[in-house]
Amino acid sequence: MHYVRAALGGAERLGIDPVPLLQAARIPPLLLGDDRARVTPEQFTRLVNGVRRATGDEFLGLAPAPSRQGTFAMMCCTCVGCRDLASAVERATRFYGLFPAGPDLALERLGDDAVFTLRDDLRGIPEGAFLGECLIVIWHRLASWFIDRRIPLRWAEFAHPAPPYAAEYDLLLGCPVRFGARRTRAGFDPRWLAAPVVQDEESLAELLRRAPADLLTRRDYATTVAEQVRRSLVRALREGRAARLPEVAQIAARLAVSPATLRRRLQAEGTSYRRLKDQVRREAAVSSLAEGQEPIAQLAARLGFSEDTAFHRAFRRWTGTTPGAFRLDGQQTGTFRLHGQQS
Repeated sequence: MHYVRAALGGAERLGIDPVPLLQAARIPPLLLGDDRARVTPEQFTRLVNGVRRATGDEFLGLAPAPSRQGTFAMMCCTCVGCRDLASAVERATRFYGLFPAGPDLALERLGDDAVFTLRDDLRGIPEGAFLGECLIVIWHRLASWFIDRRIPLRWAEFAHPAPPYAAEYDLLLGCPVRFGARRTRAGFDPRWLAAPVVQDEESLAELLRRAPADLLTRRDYATTVAEQVRRSLVRALREGRAARLPEVAQIAARLAVSPATLRRRLQAEGTSYRRLKDQVRREAAVSSLAEGQEPIAQLAARLGFSEDTAFHRAFRRWTGTTPGAFRLDGQQTGTFRLHGQQS
């Protein structure tokens, strides 16, 4: 809900009623009061696009000055013809540097790391923390999209203090995070800068059609062990060939490593099999309940829970509410009838 409230902040200051925006995005307005409630990427994408249209601003009315719609698309058009990632990122930062109120972004070197750096001080802006998070996430995902490979981040740091939802940064970035830093930035292996840009205007049109969903979710490039495990779990759920998700030994066998080796590699990437399994289950549960068709008992069994009560406990831990209450909110407001499975 932090992200939903933050995305609405600029529109509200402009006097725009947030309720129609939420309803158009199929988000029950009552969820705004529940800090632990969640929305799907599809719902959040609809909300962001609605706020963009209402404010006429790609920055959603949150930045000191608006960004005209189409600016981001034009920036991407200037980059898809670049030779490698380094030249694409440098061109993108120069592009936004042409606008006096544009984000002050830079690609820097810090020791053995290449670093995405946001040089703006956003601490005086009400939603500054949200803007900083979004800029780092989107620039990281966009860089990965340019080369069609997921770039693992080594670390990230933010100028704002640790928020109450700090644990969510693991889902967003998958790397160690520090708060209260001098600047907002993220580091990665500089060898990725030599990777060739493989996208073209046709693939860019598809990215922009789905934006910002593809830039806010963790696209499966499977360049890390964690992403390979995650893909295997998601595929098992989609195929539904067994009543339970594969165990760590089964996943290890598919990757041709021992279970102990798999655990060590996941630990080195800052995660674990249990955490990845929990994330995949949570995303699948929210998506299924939003669609409103699958019986809850059947959903619990498909996700590998031995009994309904275990699923109810897990869902409450994930969202702060029960599966039945979550689905009922959607049925009463007509908001959770989504098309397509969340991944």
